[in-house]
Amino acid sequence: MRNSLGSVLRRLVPPRTSVCVLSLCAVTTAGGIAAAPHVHGAPPSDHGAGVETPALPASVPTALPASPTRSEHAEEAEEVPFTQRFHAVQHGGIVRAANVSITCRGAESTSTPTDGGEAVSCADARAGKAAATNDEFDMFYTDVDSDANTYNSSRAELRVPSGSKVSYARLYWGGNLRAGEQKPAVDNDRVLVAEPEGQYKEVLADSVVGHRTAGGADAFQASADVTAQVRAGGSGQWTVGQLNVAMGTSGAGAWGGWTLVVAYEKQSEPLRQLALWDGFAYLGEGHHEAAVRLDGVTVPAGGGGTAGFVAYNGDAGTTGDALTVSVGRREGSTLKDARNPAGDLLNSTVNEPGTQGSRNPSYIGTLGYDSDVFDLGDAVAAGGGRLDVRLTSEKDVAWAGVLFAAVDTDADAR
Repeated sequence: MRNSLGSVLRRLVPPRTSVCVLSLCAVTTAGGIAAAPHVHGAPPSDHGAGVETPALPASVPTALPASPTRSEHAEEAEEVPFTQRFHAVQHGGIVRAANVSITCRGAESTSTPTDGGEAVSCADARAGKAAATNDEFDMFYTDVDSDANTYNSSRAELRVPSGSKVSYARLYWGGNLRAGEQKPAVDNDRVLVAEPEGQYKEVLADSVVGHRTAGGADAFQASADVTAQVRAGGSGQWTVGQLNVAMGTSGAGAWGGWTLVVAYEKQSEPLRQLALWDGFAYLGEGHHEAAVRLDGVTVPAGGGGTAGFVAYNGDAGTTGDALTVSVGRREGSTLKDARNPAGDLLNSTVNEPGTQGSRNPSYIGTLGYDSDVFDLGDAVAAGGGRLDVRLTSEKDVAWAGVLFAAVDTDADAR
């Protein structure tokens, strides 16, 4: 959507060596939903072992027979520069649904610490009661759809406010292809998606897929415009299956998940700047940061908003990472909440302000997947004419994939 304010959105060059810089230039993409559903990969022999798979009603989606193999696939690149995917000045906000596709195998299993520490049970790691990392467990797929034709699936609640209109929706998925097995990259650009009470449809990546081997992992992120599907499906439990991620054990660990980001318009809500950026950047050891600046707008005194991000392979207990926000030229405020302490933002959580949307499985500790939303609160309450957001990492060997923000703006912004 075109910004009628004509705000200037420009690239920031970080002061130190940077893996990624979020540059804000408008991008228009075609829809990524294929007409024919498609199942990829045979399910493992121990399908669902060690993972809770409750019986579900008949309305739960079932996979349909495979369609013919595609001859063309999305282009891949080791690093995808961060660019603006969507931007609008409108009354409304941004919501998201997210979940993991893999977890530790069996609630009673225990970790094998690599640093000589105490073993942690899988149950405690899932519950967020103890810091544990995915390289310390035998990892296996989450699978909640009771469908033998899918080897992984998970579900999360999308909560679009009643009476609002979906402006834009995008699905992101990614993970590690190399753990106890090596998954073929040919399936990186496709996934199965079912709207609430609906059937699976194959969704195909509609832009460059980030895919890089580094830090012992074979990591990727893909995405697709699913605006039409979300407008039709609306709020409720969305299911994503057949995400291309490896199971097992390795020094790099096994991890993967998905996030559905939705921008909406609702006249009764404050006028806001809504922005979504994506890319694929390796945040290896050492100081790295992703930074974005939003110029040409004024955040009013007493204003508020939210900001969120998606990252892969962040480890709970590994400090040195943060998301900071500043207005004008003030010193940045570090965002945090009860599940994301200052200094340990990349800590394997799916979290948002207030009441959490329901998920299945609903693990607090995701063992390698972060999809978090923060209330900006005091970070922007003083108001100002420029918004800066920085995601930094010093120790976590992680990948950055998505950043989004919904920030109150003055009435003259339009």
